[in-house]
Amino acid sequence: MDTDSGVATKVRQLVSDVLGVPFDSVQRESSYLNVEGWDSFNIVRLVMAAEVEFRVSISPDDALRFTSVEEIISFLESKGVVVR
Repeated sequence: MDTDSGVATKVRQLVSDVLGVPFDSVQRESSYLNVEGWDSFNIVRLVMAAEVEFRVSISPDDALRFTSVEEIISFLESKGVVVR
């Protein structure tokens, strides 16, 4: 997988910033299961930050997918988000 895509890099940075963890520790496999502080409160913060950063609207049902970096990337790409 291309972990260096624009969307992937931006999502990794977003997760790093919101959760207060080092960027280098955030990978596609990072999720609520292996990142301290990835809880329901911070999922809301991730959703709000993603809406601003990527200029998308995220429904509560879509927010349920914000359980891993890979899922966030997949969701954003399904919405046509492209980072150049």
